[in-house]
Amino acid sequence: MRLEPITWERLTEAVADHLARLAAEDGSPWLRVAVDGAPAAPSGELAAGLSGALRLRGRSALAVAAGGFLRPASLRYEYGRRDPEAYYERWLDAGALWREVFTPLEPGGTGHVLPDLWNPVTDRATRSPYVALPAGGVLILHGALLLRHWFPFDLAVHLRLSPAALARRTDADDQWTLPAFARYEDEARPEETAQVVVTADDPRRPAWRRPDW
Repeated sequence: MRLEPITWERLTEAVADHLARLAAEDGSPWLRVAVDGAPAAPSGELAAGLSGALRLRGRSALAVAAGGFLRPASLRYEYGRRDPEAYYERWLDAGALWREVFTPLEPGGTGHVLPDLWNPVTDRATRSPYVALPAGGVLILHGALLLRHWFPFDLAVHLRLSPAALARRTDADDQWTLPAFARYEDEARPEETAQVVVTADDPRRPAWRRPDW
């Protein structure tokens, strides 16, 4: 994979420019974007930056954290609190994301998106109100292990960390999740699925596989 150095600012501007063009040309009511990366990668920061850049280009944007759609603790920890297979297979409530985020953005949908459903810290429903995303707007879903669920993304950005960098930058209490990310790389092959791949081993010096836009 050939990589070119880039700054986060230039990356954000380039992806926002592409999405603004795509929204104008595609004709779909909404665009759906993934910013996929392990917790050690800055997926939330990039999603927030993209939201702001799109608004400056006259496009409504909504960043949604996949971490707001985890299953209750009774289901996540059914096989123990540190089971990498459960983390991979069971933690994310993909059905709720389909129901509350993606289905409203299908042709003929309402455009009313639930920004989060469950608080994993309090283990309670968030009771957040729905957010209306106007036609022509862009949904940006950010979080880990997103490209294994067949979500209907119009564009996917994958923030890649090498195994060594991932281990180094993952908190000691979360080292048990590393086998899940190794499985993700092997099974989902996010570097092949995503249109934009960014290496973030050194967060100060990202590099990207330049897309053929």
